Amino acid sequence: MTTHGPVMPVWSCGGCDLPWPCPTRKRELRAEFMDAPVSLALYLGAYLVQATEDMPWTPAGVLHRRFLGWTRETGHLTPVAQQRSTATVPAEPGRDEPSPGPLTSRRA
Repeated sequence: MTTHGPVMPVWSCGGCDLPWPCPTRKRELRAEFMDAPVSLALYLGAYLVQATEDMPWTPAGVLHRRFLGWTRETGHLTPVAQQRSTATVPAEPGRDEPSPGPLTSRRA
């Protein structure tokens, strides 16, 4: 069991007195939930709800970053960006490029 648990209602760390979750607890949580990022988000989301009730003067964005925002910083939790395709679509015949085939004169 960790000594870096939250001290409520002030939400400081019981092990180092930093705001909870402290850097040590974040490392522990990353290791504990390495293969379960959704479970980590749900776990911390429950704490976020409690913290908003205990600290209603704290802006929601600040609490969100503190409890959940840091989870996106790890390599296994960051979504992979999709690359855009560089393939080109062939032009329709009769548009910007002449259609392939023998050149013939057209009569009106």
